Amino acid sequence: MTAEDRLQHALDLAYRYLGRRDRTVLEVRRHLEGKRVEPSAIDAALRELRDTGYLDDARYARRFAEDRRDLDDWGADRIARRLHAAGVAEEDVAAALGDRGLEDEREAAVALLRRRLRGAPRSDRERERALGILARKGFDLDVAYEAVRAFEREAVGRPAVVGPLA
Repeated sequence: MTAEDRLQHALDLAYRYLGRRDRTVLEVRRHLEGKRVEPSAIDAALRELRDTGYLDDARYARRFAEDRRDLDDWGADRIARRLHAAGVAEEDVAAALGDRGLEDEREAAVALLRRRLRGAPRSDRERERALGILARKGFDLDVAYEAVRAFEREAVGRPAVVGPLA
């Protein structure tokens, strides 16, 4: 089998894998390694896929972050963990998460509490449950505390003042 044939085989496998959904460079590399493709063919295929725009970790990170926020109500911490696990570079993760500030993150957490809870927490146990919901969704603990407090203030008709445990 020639080097050209090995490259074409690697590209065929990669295109089929990418046909299902967007992937990161690391995910495609692992897939091809699992298919026992020669390392030089993997490198050449990844280079070609990046050059032609089929693989772009920055684009993947932006789309992933947007989808997880909008569809699954994930917080920034959980999104970052998943992107890192998929092999996305730190600068691409930061860029994908950078468009949403702390205030936006807190507001998303409050909106999640509105959807998930019947009313504001009235006891420590209910507050812990609310914090647990937010923590499991990947919100930073400080943001989660602020969101629970804002949700409580909102329920009693006081304005939701931004600030740590205000």
